[in-house]
Amino acid sequence: MVDDNELERLRNITAPAPDAEAKARALAAAMQAFDEQEKIFAAAQGSAGGLRLTERVQKLWREIMQKKLIATPAIAGLVALPIAGYATLQMLREAPPQIGGDEKITETLADKPATNGQATNVPATNAPATKVPATLKPVAEADKQKKDTDSESRGLNEVLVAPAQPPKSEAEKAGGLVRQDALQRIEPAPAPTVSGQLSLDGGAAAPADVARGGPVPGTAAESKLMAQPSTLPADQLLPQEENRDRVEDFKTNPVHAALEDPVSTFSIDVDTASYSFVRRSLKEGYLPQADTVRVEEMINYFPYDWKGPDAASTPFNSTVSVMPTPWNEHTKLMHVAIKGFDVKATEQPKANLVFLIDVSGSMNEQDKLPLLQSAFRLLVSKLKPDDTVSIVTYAGDAGTVLMPTKVAEKDKVLSAIDHLQPGGSTAGEAGIREAYKLAQQSFVKDGVNRVMLATDGDFNVGQTDDDDLKRLIEQERNTGVFLSVFGFGRGNLNDQMMQTIAQNGNGTAAYIDTLAEAEKVLVEDASSTLFTIAKDVKIQVEFNPNRVSEYRLIGYETRALNREDFNNDRVDAGDIGSGHSVTAIYEITPKGSGGEQIDPLRYGQATVNNGGVANADEYAFVKIRYKLPDEDTSKLITTPVTSANEVQSFDQAGTDQRFSVAVAAFGQKLRDEDATAKFGYDKIMEIATAARGADPFGYRSEFLSLVRLASALGGNR
Repeated sequence: MVDDNELERLRNITAPAPDAEAKARALAAAMQAFDEQEKIFAAAQGSAGGLRLTERVQKLWREIMQKKLIATPAIAGLVALPIAGYATLQMLREAPPQIGGDEKITETLADKPATNGQATNVPATNAPATKVPATLKPVAEADKQKKDTDSESRGLNEVLVAPAQPPKSEAEKAGGLVRQDALQRIEPAPAPTVSGQLSLDGGAAAPADVARGGPVPGTAAESKLMAQPSTLPADQLLPQEENRDRVEDFKTNPVHAALEDPVSTFSIDVDTASYSFVRRSLKEGYLPQADTVRVEEMINYFPYDWKGPDAASTPFNSTVSVMPTPWNEHTKLMHVAIKGFDVKATEQPKANLVFLIDVSGSMNEQDKLPLLQSAFRLLVSKLKPDDTVSIVTYAGDAGTVLMPTKVAEKDKVLSAIDHLQPGGSTAGEAGIREAYKLAQQSFVKDGVNRVMLATDGDFNVGQTDDDDLKRLIEQERNTGVFLSVFGFGRGNLNDQMMQTIAQNGNGTAAYIDTLAEAEKVLVEDASSTLFTIAKDVKIQVEFNPNRVSEYRLIGYETRALNREDFNNDRVDAGDIGSGHSVTAIYEITPKGSGGEQIDPLRYGQATVNNGGVANADEYAFVKIRYKLPDEDTSKLITTPVTSANEVQSFDQAGTDQRFSVAVAAFGQKLRDEDATAKFGYDKIMEIATAARGADPFGYRSEFLSLVRLASALGGNR
């Protein structure tokens, strides 16, 4: 029997410190035992191999991803979280963590920038780090065929390596972090990679936010982060997607004194791209950038029942009205409306169309190439059997997908559209040249010969400068082949280039964000989109200083022309298609109304008050120049504007006039212009609701919803 005193002495003896050799032998023995234990899990030859828990999770995830059951990174993250959480729970049950101790812990992927030297966009937080064994070096590569315009993927297409172990701080020791030796008994989860990719060991990739430096789903670090939300702003937690949209900057038209500058000259505009772009912005929850709002394109987006000409020999008719301004009691609106002759379907000439389609890598998004394919299928269904269609695509270089083919072979045309695949860079200049070449091969005399360019953005191979492209298009339009441009998608849209080449190609520019918009542009408005009835249409208005003190043109900033350009037939201008309606609105300040913003000239009064001014009763004189599609010499139409064109109250104006004024007010409001600063969205809504009129396609009802959205997003200023 042991003496109690002896036990007491044993308790007081200091245990000798283990030497380095003993530690090494113990570690080697432990590693050998661990290796022997690993062999236990190996399946015997000829028997079904059982999978460990983490291997089963990896297999399940791989099968899910390979069968494409998860379509988006967001859904992948939701599925990954419970799977990883369940796996971690089971592993911790098998190897319970020990609290305390002086063992060192490893650094997390969030604490370590990628090996190529680029730091992640996620700032460090005070939340505990996720532990990863130092011996583990997970590696993941992003897809090499990623889109070159997907800015968010840049920075993720790099190698991620677990860094060395840093010393543990005193705060971490006190917090009771999981011991490293316990973690080494746990099978690590697959390396975090870009969502939808596979890790090197064949396991499934973690969601994309893990690759950005977030905690691995289901780990203790994630639980702590959820319990202690970061105080950093949300826009600092995730990298911001780069917006590469190119839009032309322009200043709002100024107020002009009629005495000093009585003449206003501009090209007509029937493009509608701006309205669609504004609509998409509002429906996505934010006010549009000011320069994306071109007021004239918003006004001209809607069909109006203006009085048209009686015969095709006069391609259009103009109607001018004068009415009080709803947002300024001291001014009036001079409303100029043009209606093109509507060619009947039985009288429409044959069409020779070349679809020039961008199939570069950036088009690999649902609202780009797939939407484009659906849009052109709709157009083909509208064409007549003896019309001709060709298809040219461009990516790294240009290629002909479909030689000129009669629409009577519709299945062949549709099959060519359906088999388009995205990939490569954007050799747009080569594509344009090839498209014009095909259009010339199947040229239809006295018919419609048009290249229809569909793209999401820049031309980054070949001629990429807008001026170079402009000159190329100008050369080709002289052959009788015109060009229209259709924009798709966001983030890479070169609206400035679209406007430039459409204006100089005697065509239109439209932005297609939905299939409904594709139907409007290519089916409902097919006649006005395809069949030109007048080209190089210019408007010049001379104001009478005896009746008008000041004026300003609402919109058309990017369509302004010099005064001398009006009579120069070499200067290009806009075109009018079959049935097209064009609206221009001036805000004028009648002389003596008290609404003048410009001080009068000291020495200029005698020129208008000498009693010798001709046509002193006129507000203005409107002149319109145009050319017939196959002619090079312009014709002139003139309209004097007198009191006979005036209505005494705004409510007496026609329904279409009042609705177009509501759209003009909305566009100015979105641009935050001074004229409508005190005119609220509620007033715009009131005018548009009262003037909605016949709305068979629901365009005006949709406009009302956009006004409500803008009011909610920007406040009823």
